[in-house]
Amino acid sequence: NRFWLGLGEFCFWIQFFLSSIIFKSQDEDESTLLVNNKCKCARITSRIIPSPEDPSQDVVERNIRIKVPLNNRENISDPTSPLRTKFVYHLSDLCKKCDPTEVELDNQVITVTQSNICDEDNETCYAYDRNKCYTNRVPLLYGGKTIMVETALTPDSCFSD
Repeated sequence: NRFWLGLGEFCFWIQFFLSSIIFKSQDEDESTLLVNNKCKCARITSRIIPSPEDPSQDVVERNIRIKVPLNNRENISDPTSPLRTKFVYHLSDLCKKCDPTEVELDNQVITVTQSNICDEDNETCYAYDRNKCYTNRVPLLYGGKTIMVETALTPDSCFSD
């Protein structure tokens, strides 16, 4: 069963990849940004175009752009960890919307998220989110002694001006 699920997911991605090549967007201004996941280096846009088979009908074109950071570490916060060799992308994870949104329900404004799979601690990042503070303990030679100190890997996000 796992083989068929994996094969199905592979075919799904191939279909999206091929459709984004065949219908390469000429005008990005018409596209709607669906996903801009900086953690996974993925961007998905969508737009409505005339069907290549029947120009009187419209179809949805999806463009998926994934940048694979080949020289990144398995643990991006640890410069001594081995280079990452496995990159996994699940469309459902990329498309989840976990930012709180206010909606009106029965004349009452409530805060909700648009996904029920929003466990950020389980998300593996392939690149730094420049809006998030990353730190790590590193050895520092000071006065002839080596001490471990906490250092900011993304200083702009960790310290205010």
